[in-house]
Amino acid sequence: MDKFITLSSKAVPLPNQNVDTDQIIPARFLKATDRLGFGDNLFRDWRYNSDQSPNKSFVLNNPNYTGKILVAGENFGCGSSREHAAWALFDYGFRVVVSSFFADIFKGNALNNGLLPITVPEVFLKKLLQTVTSYPDTLVTVNLLEQTLSYGNDSITFDINPYNKTCLINGYDDIDFLVSKKNEIIAFEKNRPAVEK
Repeated sequence: MDKFITLSSKAVPLPNQNVDTDQIIPARFLKATDRLGFGDNLFRDWRYNSDQSPNKSFVLNNPNYTGKILVAGENFGCGSSREHAAWALFDYGFRVVVSSFFADIFKGNALNNGLLPITVPEVFLKKLLQTVTSYPDTLVTVNLLEQTLSYGNDSITFDINPYNKTCLINGYDDIDFLVSKKNEIIAFEKNRPAVEK
């Protein structure tokens, strides 16, 4: 995975609440097992009309809104536990999703795939959504080392599991993390008393 330390980017506002994984990536696109290409169908049924023409009213089709940060409404990623939702968001180009609440399984899938879900208080989220909606050029900065999200004069700290933080900063998946501990594991094994049979 790519290392994640700091990110400054414009943000895409999606104030919808209770966005489930079937809305993020519809079930009919889940046949592929490769992570690449899922971004093409991110929010497919919202991005395109029934005749497959772009839905001009949907935010991802609005050229004013671009960036690697998605600012979403409350309860993002609810519904079924499909990992493909995280794949689709990452493949589209998002590296951070901000909400006031994430479904636990989505949050775990996101972190395991290099996508940082940041939980913020509802009041902060509402103000951030209003700001990026009204001022699309607003830069939002995420500092994972310091666990801060800031824009303009507003800043907030966020929580993250220390293990997930280590993995994101170093670009590790679970296996990479274990490999990084190889010397410590070998030293531990050498210092263990032999077990008599």
